[in-house]
Amino acid sequence: MSLPAADPGRQLKHRRTFDVQIFARGNGLWEVDARITDVKPHDVELGGAPRRAGDPVHDMRVRLVIDEAMNVLEAGSEMVWMPYPGACDGHGDPYAQLVGLNLRSGFREAVRRRVGGTRGCTHITELTQVLPTAVIQAFAGDVFNTDDDPRNDIRPFQLDRCHALRLDQEAVRVHYPRWYRPASSEQADTRTADPSTEPQQESQR
Repeated sequence: MSLPAADPGRQLKHRRTFDVQIFARGNGLWEVDARITDVKPHDVELGGAPRRAGDPVHDMRVRLVIDEAMNVLEAGSEMVWMPYPGACDGHGDPYAQLVGLNLRSGFREAVRRRVGGTRGCTHITELTQVLPTAVIQAFAGDVFNTDDDPRNDIRPFQLDRCHALRLDQEAVRVHYPRWYRPASSEQADTRTADPSTEPQQESQR
């Protein structure tokens, strides 16, 4: 794997940053704080007003409160910087509608149905799309079993959810040998596992 060579004369025109932080409350509930920022290295005019270089074009945030089954119990958003104050933030908070969704069961599509397009903010909606896998990473080892404990028969959560940890891959044979399953010579692999939303909940402990 390699990147295309960077042109030595290229000039930075825009930087977009996603930041997701996940906190355990200690009572079986978790907080998901997510933020999207867009920054330009030069002055621009937005909504009829100047925006200085380095000041965000967008600085928008979402917070979810979830349980260990990844159900959304509370949700809300905040706009700190936006192109059109009074318009961008003038529609209440549609992201409260994320309550009741589950981050492992069709979350991305459900978000698009509820707040996609003109029903919400393009940038906040895009931000929500990175949340399922971020939460899975936070839960790994704390909520989801990731160790191959010979004392039980719970398969480590991460197995068969990406190319490297497919059950017929060498990494599984070496690191998780009891779960290794050689592929048959005539088997055509058509799996497209997405660890972010769709798999059914397994035993977690």
